[in-house]
Amino acid sequence: MKIRFFGKEIVLIVCFVVISLAFAFAAGDQVVSIQGRVMSLDLSKNRMVVSEQIFVWDANSVLYDEKGSSIPIATDRLKKGTRVSIEATTIKNKPYLIKNMSLLSK
Repeated sequence: MKIRFFGKEIVLIVCFVVISLAFAFAAGDQVVSIQGRVMSLDLSKNRMVVSEQIFVWDANSVLYDEKGSSIPIATDRLKKGTRVSIEATTIKNKPYLIKNMSLLSK
């Protein structure tokens, strides 16, 4: 009994797998890093504007002070005009979601 490999079918299957993986990786979140001053801050809505871009945070977001220690986001040290460094993920048609934010020294 002779086993025959069909070249066209194998090429088609491989192309389908490669295209599926490409779409899966393209749909992933992208990470954005930015530094700037807080232009506006709304603690009640968990929202801020830095360098004319809107950022929001959730329970998983972490704020670090100048020394690298974790502090709560609803602190008096975070206010309008404070310099910050932010790492956030992009979500299509929504504001950037903050993962890590650090206060920068003046």
